[in-house]
Amino acid sequence: MIFSHISDTHLGLTQYGLEEREDDIYSSFNESIDISIKDHVDFVIFAGDIFHVPNPSGTAILQMANALKRLKQNNIESFFVLGEHDVSRIRSDPIPYVYHNLEFSRYVGQGKPFIHRGVLIAGFDKIRRNEITQYLEKFSELDKIASEHQGHKILILHQGISEMNQFAGELASTDLPKNFTYYAMGHLHDRNLKKFSQLGGPIAYPGSIEMTNSEGIKETQKGFYQVDISESEAKSNWVKLNTRPQLSEKVEYECLGENIGKILEKISTYSKKPILELKIHGKNIESEIIQRHTSRLAQHTLYYTWKILEEGSDNVILIDRPSSIDEELFKLATNFLGSNNKAIFAIQELLPLLSSNRIKEAENVILEEFVRFRK
Repeated sequence: MIFSHISDTHLGLTQYGLEEREDDIYSSFNESIDISIKDHVDFVIFAGDIFHVPNPSGTAILQMANALKRLKQNNIESFFVLGEHDVSRIRSDPIPYVYHNLEFSRYVGQGKPFIHRGVLIAGFDKIRRNEITQYLEKFSELDKIASEHQGHKILILHQGISEMNQFAGELASTDLPKNFTYYAMGHLHDRNLKKFSQLGGPIAYPGSIEMTNSEGIKETQKGFYQVDISESEAKSNWVKLNTRPQLSEKVEYECLGENIGKILEKISTYSKKPILELKIHGKNIESEIIQRHTSRLAQHTLYYTWKILEEGSDNVILIDRPSSIDEELFKLATNFLGSNNKAIFAIQELLPLLSSNRIKEAENVILEEFVRFRK
């Protein structure tokens, strides 16, 4: 028996204001569905952040509906939980509930276990930071049920695990129910799979299916997991998706024209126009000269940007891109706010809402946090 584990699809995201980037998301998503159908998986798991915002466009809603319909037509069931991008802080029913009500897919985000072809499947929607403690008892109750089940047990969560990302982690691996044979995770956008001795199976993050706003521009691979549970141990196989190339190149200002020529030669072999970031290092840099040279990139890239890495100057100094944008944000927020808890609230609770222009929801979150602080 094989299933697909897909997460953080963020349907409807329009990066850089370009329709092509929205289409890139749909293309990667549909490729993951096509591969799942072609490989005759038994079911598909969607581990949260199905949409980029709680009130997605009609196009995004139809993309998900058509994908679920195709899975159904091929006798492939699917299961989903909700991430923070799927749920509005203003009281309303999340859009993905529609797919459950129409029996296109099964919602399993309330912790109630469901048996599918002998496999126990249970999940929880994104648990907010101030709710973690009350969920530990629910984990314990679910763990007891899992311990009594003879077949495979899959737990679906849209959470960060602190041992895998100390800045975006809300739970430790020791908090999780111990008797599951596979932990299908969402929320972290980089692929990661790790086994812990106290758990019955691996914690697996397939990552996002395409690059999103929080990840910057970098060379990376995107995809999903296909998991074989034919035997007692869950065996994960990484499936790479054909995403648009992204490059971040550091170049010398003195050789800018030559370096751009080499980049153009490199990207001429790509089947899709790439997204490119130039980090220009040097002295006495003139923006007009940079713009003249970089204009050659316009017809060969979907989107390009540049920044100056100039040291020892009175000009504005832009630091090199950190290896992890999330990590750097947490460090900066912690230093500025003087508290790790405040930084977590700012980055994990407020930032996703404000970056999506969900101002009213952000106001509600601040009021909730104030009430909690008063108590």
